[in-house]
Amino acid sequence: MNHYCTYFDRGFLVQGLALWRSLEALDPEAVLWVLALDDVTHEILHDLKAPGLKAVSLGELEAADLQLAAAKDNRTRVEYYFTLSPCWPRWLLATQPGVERITYLDADLFFFANPAPIFTAMEVARASVLITAHRFPSWLEHYEKHGRFNVGVLVFRNDLTGRACLDHWRAQCLEWCYDQLEDARYADQKYLDQWPTQLGASLLVLDHPGVNFAPWNWAGASVNAPRHAKYAATQLSINGSPLIVFHFARYREAADSRWSHAGQLDYGVMPYRLRNAIYGPYSRALAAARAEVLTRSPGFMRAKISRRSGREFWRTLPLRIVFGGAWLRIGGRFHNLRFGLGRWSGQCLAALRRLRFRK
Repeated sequence: MNHYCTYFDRGFLVQGLALWRSLEALDPEAVLWVLALDDVTHEILHDLKAPGLKAVSLGELEAADLQLAAAKDNRTRVEYYFTLSPCWPRWLLATQPGVERITYLDADLFFFANPAPIFTAMEVARASVLITAHRFPSWLEHYEKHGRFNVGVLVFRNDLTGRACLDHWRAQCLEWCYDQLEDARYADQKYLDQWPTQLGASLLVLDHPGVNFAPWNWAGASVNAPRHAKYAATQLSINGSPLIVFHFARYREAADSRWSHAGQLDYGVMPYRLRNAIYGPYSRALAAARAEVLTRSPGFMRAKISRRSGREFWRTLPLRIVFGGAWLRIGGRFHNLRFGLGRWSGQCLAALRRLRFRK
């Protein structure tokens, strides 16, 4: 039995439920532990009565971890959420009998294939901890200043090394976990840069390109689909490996579902076929999850897409005019309306950045 954990508030409830349904379909014996960050989320998840879905209130974790609760007073809400990343799986390993290994997942992940290869690789390597690199293409490597590794998929074995890693990471995040770069630190994420040195052979940096495939690394990968088959996410080959789990970071749908903010402008906007193969099934999963939530909470409103304003609006306006940045949904397909030009946005922005900072 594979145990997973994540956390989210009502703003990510629909995404979190879509994640659970993908796990339920592809890993039927999975258990997903959700740290519910508000009462609405806890009530709706509890009301689902899904055997493999376990909701725990934030208050229960804070009551057991007073140092964590105290940290709420010296950081923003988002920074406090970052601080939860090590505390939540650590608490589960300490309190839930039978959890031999816990897999942390960001709430905006979605599975397209069984995650068994992740755990097989970990067993072969005899590792206690597993992480994934961002795998930025060369023109995006400047983003590594925020961390070489991504917190989206992490695995910790319930042994001395796995628990010690979580203990140390928790202590670091309790001391400092802010949404800014400072002294080689950034939020909960840049601490992971130290793990290869600290953990040595006990750490597996998973090199499977289909795990934590994301907006920031798709453009540097070789993506293929069988010519005889319909272009579908389940048949995609990423550098010769199947797509297992995609990270839908920054993706937001407008209230009427006609427009979606892809969040890919900084990296490169996916071309039409790949975009619809991956984001199409996810959008349908979000719609199904939203309907599920509404049957239990008819007054539930999805989180609104924040509007850019002021200096940020004008700074990005020329980029959005040229490359797009929002997708129009027509007949169930996502259109960027830039005739494929959007895929070059990441490389163009990187070139502009080099010109700006060239001495």
